[in-house]
Amino acid sequence: MTATGVSATFRPGPAPAAVGHAPPPAASVQPVRPAPHAPTAPHHEPPQEPREPLEPHGGSRGVRVADPLPRADRERLLAGAHHDPHAWLGAHSVRGGVAVRVLRPFARAVTVLARAQGLRAELHEEGDGFFAGVLPLHEIPDYELLVRYGDRPGADELRTPDPYRFLPSLGEFDLHLLTEGRHEQLWHALGARPMTHAGVAGTRFTVWAPNARGVRVAGDFNCWDGTAFPMRSLGSSGVWELFLPGVGEGALYKYEITGRDGGRTLRADPMARRTECPPATASVVDASRHVWQDAEWLARRAGRTPHTEPMSVYEVHLPSWRHGLDYRELAEQLPAYVRDLGFTHVELMPVAEHPFGGSWGYQVTGFYAPTARLGTPDDFRALVDALHQAGIGVFMDWVPAHFPKDDWALARFDGEPLYEHGDPVRAEHPDWGTLQFDFGRREVRNFLVANAVYWCEEFHIDGLRVDAVASMLYLDYSREDGQWSPNAYGGREDLDAVAFLQEMNATLYRRCPGIITLAEESTAWDGVTRPTDTGGLGFGFKWNMGWMHDSLVYAAKDPVHRKYHHNEMTFSMVYAWSENYVLPVSHDEVVHGKRALVSKMPGDWWQRRANHRAYLGFMWAHPGKQLLFMGQEFAQGAEWSEGHGPDWWLLDPSYSAEGDHRGVRDLVRELNTVYARTPALWERDTDPGGFRWIDGDAAEDNVFSFLRFDAAGRPLAVVSNFSPVVRHAYRVGVPADVRGWQEALNTDALAYGGSDVRNLGTLTPEPVAAHGHDASLSVALPPLATVWLRPLGAEA
Repeated sequence: MTATGVSATFRPGPAPAAVGHAPPPAASVQPVRPAPHAPTAPHHEPPQEPREPLEPHGGSRGVRVADPLPRADRERLLAGAHHDPHAWLGAHSVRGGVAVRVLRPFARAVTVLARAQGLRAELHEEGDGFFAGVLPLHEIPDYELLVRYGDRPGADELRTPDPYRFLPSLGEFDLHLLTEGRHEQLWHALGARPMTHAGVAGTRFTVWAPNARGVRVAGDFNCWDGTAFPMRSLGSSGVWELFLPGVGEGALYKYEITGRDGGRTLRADPMARRTECPPATASVVDASRHVWQDAEWLARRAGRTPHTEPMSVYEVHLPSWRHGLDYRELAEQLPAYVRDLGFTHVELMPVAEHPFGGSWGYQVTGFYAPTARLGTPDDFRALVDALHQAGIGVFMDWVPAHFPKDDWALARFDGEPLYEHGDPVRAEHPDWGTLQFDFGRREVRNFLVANAVYWCEEFHIDGLRVDAVASMLYLDYSREDGQWSPNAYGGREDLDAVAFLQEMNATLYRRCPGIITLAEESTAWDGVTRPTDTGGLGFGFKWNMGWMHDSLVYAAKDPVHRKYHHNEMTFSMVYAWSENYVLPVSHDEVVHGKRALVSKMPGDWWQRRANHRAYLGFMWAHPGKQLLFMGQEFAQGAEWSEGHGPDWWLLDPSYSAEGDHRGVRDLVRELNTVYARTPALWERDTDPGGFRWIDGDAAEDNVFSFLRFDAAGRPLAVVSNFSPVVRHAYRVGVPADVRGWQEALNTDALAYGGSDVRNLGTLTPEPVAAHGHDASLSVALPPLATVWLRPLGAEA
């Protein structure tokens, strides 16, 4: 929640008198004949009405010399190390008038303009860019500054309201929530926010930097010299604030932070909602104007029960899916492609801004900004909107485990460890050369929890797949003895990370109806998908990394050796009901020498494709939802690379083997179609009663057979033959109460590139006992294929 009240309570040091009048209606900076060396306001605000000239008061005539600044405050202001610049800059009631002091380096003259009083008073120069004077007024007027950088009057002038005449625009309640680490919409309080404050258009800049001696705003609107724009510290909150009139959308900025040791760094805004396109690193002032068209989708989502509904996910790396397309161009192509293939969701590899494209987005510096490589934040909203309107849900990879060490980003942000743990051993991530977040610090936890909420509320993301959960859960993750310390109970669990994940999940599910969170967690941690109120982490689903590893090991074996590895395909059923699972064949499995899915398979080209198809048929029928990485849907043989993307040319009709790849893609479309129409494959994914082995021990045959059941008890029989031979009249036990069976899907069909060994017509059960059933079928098992059989009359 956000508070809009304003208070001067959080202004330490000598407090100037409050400005008591509304500012003039024309409030943006107006350059007059700017020269290249003069700082100019960005042209982001609409043009203002012409203003009537004010009568001069004879230059500095009538303007008394102000009392000099105390030397210590002067030095601190110039060094960017002052916690309360508003105490000395701006207008203050003093004995005999109103004192105005301005800091404008390189200016030749500064004049105060007060329309109501007809005042045009030039301030006295104090050196080092300071200008000051005591105006012969009884109260503080509404005023502007005319800053001249040229050699003569009228040359290189800027007209602007004084930033130091405004009270803080951040309310006490916001600061309270920030201090407590409970601001669930943190982006409304921190960052650069275009707004109208006290009737003046501009941008409020707020940043959390509790260890800083001073913070200034630098940007393209002041030639990247922050000297003139020091921020004020809002008490003990650690937040610094400054409202800059006339600065609007599109302006580039950073924070110039002076640390305790006096060192000064220029930092991107941790809360920036838009960034420059890498390798540039500035933050960008932004406000959304996107008008959402997905209300119907969100209403349907709120009433869904994902564990008992179909979910088939297409994983996408947006920059390389089709190279050269931006967000809006992707919005024209991706939804139609995904919908045609029947996937229910896409999962986007990390979208948040990252400096190194080769990290695929997993080393984030801009946690609140979609990468500018593909367009603006509103462009990304348009893509999500288009997917929703096509009936496609959107998951996004989210990386709260760590961040890179770039010295313009989060690392030692205010000169001290802030977002990272204070213990350098705890802070260092041994695998990736990055820094781990300090999950025990409430403001850091708030930054991350609010970030999760931000993506789901501001971009209508339907779910977050949380990356590298195991690296957060264990203090000894990838660490040797002596490189970690146990928790308060002597264990290896990171209790702060556990509390963070629980809070993140609980907050998201409370705020965003129908949301889904998914954990990439590779260990046997108990309760990943158990609710938080019973001690679980609270995720909706967990990636089944064990199934992925074991099944791919099996599939890569030569069929003659597969019988020795039969348990690799059956072991997953030992723990299938311990969590709510997604079966992933993700990007991680088709890079860095692991080979593409079809290339993992043994045999010649026909056998590799047949193995590929049989594997997908087995995967889609196995309990759990499924995820497939782009390019694998048409059996791309090459590994994926972020610089290359899918080999779409394989589907070009002029290519001689185009039919082989198109056939696999046609199978994926049919898998999704039949899957969506068959409740037995998804209605009881988390219920042990929804699965029963027919024969899980046919190792000599390389055959697996099982039944899936829907909520009404209607079965689907699945038989996978991972041998390159046809098995005629293969006996398969089935329930005796089903009068007949028909093929619902056969991965060996000619249309998919197979040998077309089929079971046409009706398969009638025979009174031959098999596999614990009183009846059985005599089935023709195609080579290297999976067959789905449905009861006669059941919809398919």
